[in-house]
Amino acid sequence: MSNKIPVGVLGATGTVGQRFVQLLADHPWFEVVVVTGSDRTVGRPYREGVNWKINGDVPDGIGDLIVQPTEPNLVIGGTPPVVFSALPTSEAKEWEPKFAAAGYAVVTNASSFRMTPDVPLLIPEVNPDHTGLIPTQQANNGWSGFIVASPNCSTTSIILPLKVWQEAFGLEAALITTMQAISGAGYPGVSSMDILDNIVPHIGGEDVKLENEPKKLLGDVVDGVMQLADIRTSAQANRVPVFDGHLASVSAQLGQKVSVEEAIAALENWQAPAVCAELPSSPERPLIYRHEVDRPQPRLDRDSGNGLAWTVGKVRECGVLDLRFMAITHNTLRGAASGSILNAELLVVQGYIQK
Repeated sequence: MSNKIPVGVLGATGTVGQRFVQLLADHPWFEVVVVTGSDRTVGRPYREGVNWKINGDVPDGIGDLIVQPTEPNLVIGGTPPVVFSALPTSEAKEWEPKFAAAGYAVVTNASSFRMTPDVPLLIPEVNPDHTGLIPTQQANNGWSGFIVASPNCSTTSIILPLKVWQEAFGLEAALITTMQAISGAGYPGVSSMDILDNIVPHIGGEDVKLENEPKKLLGDVVDGVMQLADIRTSAQANRVPVFDGHLASVSAQLGQKVSVEEAIAALENWQAPAVCAELPSSPERPLIYRHEVDRPQPRLDRDSGNGLAWTVGKVRECGVLDLRFMAITHNTLRGAASGSILNAELLVVQGYIQK
């Protein structure tokens, strides 16, 4: 064992679980010592049980780990033991509270508890103080562990520019249209007969997530209690024939009259919370503004900042609300595994996970 923090990956054989394994293989703070999977894979070496769909090979060392059942008796070590959850929604709903009750720090990418009032819905650049909900969560449930959730990948794509404008000018409403990559549907994803030469204007449950999650992310934690932001939202999610990168078009009603130039300046001058500089995975420039008339684009911008940056462009006046913009993030990195790893790094810096 090294002096890194030992961690487990729940649901390690799925597509998000594979991304966790890939990203954690060379992480400076974390070391994967346990992987869990389905009945089909339990008892087999990870490299034999996983249908690896990520570029490159199964990481050395992790590939030799024997896949364990997803039960809260995993021998991980650490204080508290840390697990990254890539479980499907139904399994996450059952097992994540059991792990938290057993003393584990559960850093989840699943949607089951995102809107639970005492579970932090976390992005370090947006709301690092929301980890203040953890003691409330532990007290409410009698847990020695806790759950911290990442938002939906499409919500992630819109939230940072909205946060910047909320802080600078106030935010009252947002109209949101997303064009979401097929990788967001997992593997094997969307049928080629449905998506080629087509746009599918429905992604189950996505509109509701896009309308509700920003209110929590942009809200405040006051005396350990979550207070949702008082904003109106309307969303339409669409699946488009792009492999990676969720692109969003947003119109916003602000709390005051603002020029296009002032709005762009707020985005360009924004500084991440100081704690983000302490996170090893944090990109040097989390928010990139592009002045070209045809940016952002998935192929050109999704990998910015190692897939962890927001790229924003096309800030213009809106004839219905006040201003509009377009934004993109990499849905399987910032919007999934990489975002959860950043959350865990924040928990280390804040002392909820012991280094």
